[in-house]
Amino acid sequence: MSRNLSALSGRKGLKKNLFEQMAQISVNDGGSPAEAHLAKLADEFLMGDANTYGSITAYDFMKPENRGKEIYVCNGSACLCAGTQDEVQEKILEHFDAAAIGHMTCLGRCHENSAFSYKNQNYSGNSINQLAEIIKKEKHSKNGRYSVSAARPVLTGDFRSFEAFRTLLEKTLARPSAEILGEIRDSEIRGRGGAGFPMHIKWESCRNEISDEKFIICNADEGDPGAFSDRYLLEEQPLMVLFGMMVAGYCTGANWGVIFIRAEYPEAVEIIQQAIHKLHELNLLGDQILNSEFNFNFKVIKAQGAYICGEETALINAIEGQRPEVRTRPPFPAKQGLFLKPTVVNNVETLAAATWIVQHSGKEYAAMGTEKSRGTKLISLDGLFQKPGIVEVEMGTPLGTVIEEYGGGFRKGVKALHIGGPLGGIVPIEKINSLSIDFESFASQGFLLGHASVVCIPEDFPMIKYLEHLFEFAAFESCGKCFPCRLGTKRAHQMLSGAAHEMKAIDRNLFMDLLSTLQQGSLCAHGGGIPLPARNALQYFNDELSLHFS
Repeated sequence: MSRNLSALSGRKGLKKNLFEQMAQISVNDGGSPAEAHLAKLADEFLMGDANTYGSITAYDFMKPENRGKEIYVCNGSACLCAGTQDEVQEKILEHFDAAAIGHMTCLGRCHENSAFSYKNQNYSGNSINQLAEIIKKEKHSKNGRYSVSAARPVLTGDFRSFEAFRTLLEKTLARPSAEILGEIRDSEIRGRGGAGFPMHIKWESCRNEISDEKFIICNADEGDPGAFSDRYLLEEQPLMVLFGMMVAGYCTGANWGVIFIRAEYPEAVEIIQQAIHKLHELNLLGDQILNSEFNFNFKVIKAQGAYICGEETALINAIEGQRPEVRTRPPFPAKQGLFLKPTVVNNVETLAAATWIVQHSGKEYAAMGTEKSRGTKLISLDGLFQKPGIVEVEMGTPLGTVIEEYGGGFRKGVKALHIGGPLGGIVPIEKINSLSIDFESFASQGFLLGHASVVCIPEDFPMIKYLEHLFEFAAFESCGKCFPCRLGTKRAHQMLSGAAHEMKAIDRNLFMDLLSTLQQGSLCAHGGGIPLPARNALQYFNDELSLHFS
């Protein structure tokens, strides 16, 4: 069925996109599209009413139950651990009814917390104390700044002028595409979205496919609570991201670049759109760019709230207007992706790195980092650091150096770091000096580098409460396609919630069996990865958790 829906959605291509159409009528109808509007869309795309209704009910900002929400509170891990959100909720209730308050899992304001969103603008830090003024003026106040430091500025370097963009594009198009792809191969760069898959393999596979149309998708649906490195790149280095996508298009023969950006990052959507508009004005997009045979255009799509879209096949489903469910593989997207056409999906940081590689050389990039983890990595440090913000270091840099030299240590006592998003490992403080920023170091110690976001878990924050929060998140964000994840995450959350609030003892053997079922039986890394932090917590914080497990 999904193949048929992909083909039907592809009839109108990207210019009139079903997902955007559903989002638009959701906004116009105050949250959930009226049945008449949905039925019209279903007829127009030959989808069927059940399919369009099934799709809108899967996304936070299109669900019927979210109709009428006026303001959203961040309930991400970093804000939770910072302990700021109860006060945020209380102050919002002074101005809004409870029914008008929604939630967003993470607003990328992890560096200063107290985050909320109002009228499609994000706020954090001291803004909650200015809420009355914000409502009265209906104006976005300037906040949300954070430090940016780099031992080796690659992604944090200077590539912000359109003149530099044009110059590098001219040099790139003057070289054969196979030669440019060779630079990517020489760099040995691995995907920065979490999986660490070699980028050149995806590009080569797509290049080798024969098709009248191919796509490059930038997965900018950065949903890991605690991670805001993609937000930094989208807002501060948009040309670096866009150029990387064009390089991917040139190497693979793709003529469309799709940027799928979180709805929770409204500023990023606007900045990227403005940059694309300027590139069109400068004739650096479209057909026969710079009098070459290279044709390329961009399409920005605003996501509608679904963490699972961080998984590439669920993201593709979303763009097609389907439910954001994970697809079985093979076929892999490089052979059969968006609208059943060859598609490369890379995350923001990976594509931005491609710009530096082309500008300097693959060998120069490979000279940085370790033997198996080349280049640099962006790290997100949350608000419990003395110097929260974005840090760029070479792969292989000791974790202790990142924390002490770049982060300045902690503002208060911290017992563990949750690194790499919800599916990443929970690293106890005593393990910090045995880890370095590379894939192999983390894997060998039983952790996961992932997106390299760092959420501090304070000494006074109960670990049982943190695990409850993780599995509540996992259950809420499960796409529901496979039952080990759909049922397993919910059952784990129930067990942890009972232990945290009602002192109900958890059968340890039963819980461990549940984790094994999730890991082995889930279709994707969402269900398969969430057992890792739970196992880490039980291993390193057994004395604290033994009260809740029998």
